[in-house]
Amino acid sequence: MAEKDYSHRTRLQKLGVKPGWRVSLVSIGDPAFVKELRGAVAHLSIGRVVDESDAIFFGAVDAKELVRLAALKKSMKPHGALWVIRPKGRPEISERAVMEAGKAAGLVDVKVISFSPTHTGEKFVIPVAQRR
Repeated sequence: MAEKDYSHRTRLQKLGVKPGWRVSLVSIGDPAFVKELRGAVAHLSIGRVVDESDAIFFGAVDAKELVRLAALKKSMKPHGALWVIRPKGRPEISERAVMEAGKAAGLVDVKVISFSPTHTGEKFVIPVAQRR
């Protein structure tokens, strides 16, 4: 099977963002991303997670912060997504630590993207069997 080329897609397309979404941003210090989202979604909450979020973008710089994933999961819509945005190549927060924390929170990882030149994004969802 041929490899797909996603290089032409915008960051919001890679993240799967839809116009009618409720989005929560927590600890994301990327002004350009905030600006992109403001013009693209129906509701954007910055610094506070809203219930029934279609997507939650959670910025973490240390593995210790990942204990919050279980609490963030409670604010997701059943078909929603929780994105962990972390610095690339930092020993304080490895891909393995993020994947283990997601699993411990009862989530499954489904996608990894290059969020920016300095950050990676890992997408987690609620397992299909557990969606209400």
